[in-house]
Amino acid sequence: MSAGDLPQAVEGLQLNFCKTLACDNFGLSDAHRYIVQQTNPKRPAMVCRECGAFPPLLNNQDVLEEFQRIKADQNADLPGCRNKACENFGLTIHTHKHLYHAFGYSGERQRYRCKCCQSTFVDKWSSSNRKLALQESLLGLLFTGYSVREICRKLHINPKSFYDHIEHIASRCRSKLAMFDQRWLNHASKFELGSFFVPLQPKSNNGVYWLASGDAHSGYILFQNVNYSLTDSPEGELEHNPFRSPTRYVALNYQPESSMPERSNLSTIREQIDNQYRAILARNNVEDPLSNLTSFHYPSKGALIRPPYASYAHYLQLFSLCSEDKPLALYLPQDPFLRSAALTIGLPRIQAKNLDLMYVVGQWGNESPLEKVDIIHMGWWRDRWAIAENHQYAKGICYLAGEQSSPKLWLQNASTDAISTYQERFHLLFESFVNEPRRKLRPAGLLPVLDIYRAWHNLCYQKRDGLTAAQSLGLANAPISLKQLLS
Repeated sequence: MSAGDLPQAVEGLQLNFCKTLACDNFGLSDAHRYIVQQTNPKRPAMVCRECGAFPPLLNNQDVLEEFQRIKADQNADLPGCRNKACENFGLTIHTHKHLYHAFGYSGERQRYRCKCCQSTFVDKWSSSNRKLALQESLLGLLFTGYSVREICRKLHINPKSFYDHIEHIASRCRSKLAMFDQRWLNHASKFELGSFFVPLQPKSNNGVYWLASGDAHSGYILFQNVNYSLTDSPEGELEHNPFRSPTRYVALNYQPESSMPERSNLSTIREQIDNQYRAILARNNVEDPLSNLTSFHYPSKGALIRPPYASYAHYLQLFSLCSEDKPLALYLPQDPFLRSAALTIGLPRIQAKNLDLMYVVGQWGNESPLEKVDIIHMGWWRDRWAIAENHQYAKGICYLAGEQSSPKLWLQNASTDAISTYQERFHLLFESFVNEPRRKLRPAGLLPVLDIYRAWHNLCYQKRDGLTAAQSLGLANAPISLKQLLS
């Protein structure tokens, strides 16, 4: 291996540096600090001269483009300036009301004018929903497990009309949620968030992962995305080359090389943590969970995006939503797929000492006292874990970044359960829809359902205490019915 340059920074974005916090090179992107090679894709492309860590390289341009893609998807159909030459382009009235003023009506719909370019646009969701009864029935049937064919038969519609209604409902849900999201972001004094990821279709092996982040206690989901685009084409080469663009797409002929068998019946939390480290190190790219697949079937339409590009874009969007001057704690599952992205994008917050970042594994009952906490260094990285165990519960915390490293504080409070439960409930509610044989290689049909489910979960679903996630955060006074959601 020989010294070389790192991938070029784009618009001030440089994501390639050592990810070991204790290393002197952490956060530094000077090429002379690393050994960089471009000739052998089977070997690490970058090795830190100081600590020997080998963080995978990324193409900064592709990360930025993926961030812009998911941001555009999130803001699709939301009212905002549509003039691409205007500095207000893409800024919605939900988040930037001061940039627009009301400008009469177009029929029943509210019209606005941009204060910058003077162009006008209409809020398409400000009028009544003429398909309310039909869409309410459709959602009720979908949430109770009916198949698309059964729903079409009951409502006397064809499959194309079904999916048109789903797209319409999803857009309305995004618009409804944008107001609640902004209310929380504006009034919260701090953020305590959890993140989690799962395969979108667990039985399909199509490589599509679903990332979600939200409030760690109420379970209010702030942002979610997947590493899949229906509108793009798979232009990627078989081997990832961070020095060429585009490189974020998985090639059609990609084949995983996993040889790491899953171990079952792991009795202790230490064995679970150790087994996960083994699975991570068995990957060709430690930040890419695609490497863990033993079989793989590329989606029949669209393009699959390399998971690290989706995770870095996820945290670019998540951290852009949360004000930098407000303290933020982020709880993660044990995987560098999320850790490296959160650590890298959160670098300014770490330097400003207002970000606490940690792995969380296992559960601990709030009523159980912490009598003994073991400190153990685990994995190739020698991560420092605080582990507590009793007869009922076992939990481990690996504090990654921040100033408040007290294990007992985080063992009691830190959790990803609310986020993982959110994703588990989706797969339970929509099991037949997700696992329909014809949909295994067509994940695009699930994307609008994810938007609908997030809105239902945040605003309609009542937990054991009778409150919705929005109520728990003080964003709503009462649960919202499906009828109110669609109105």
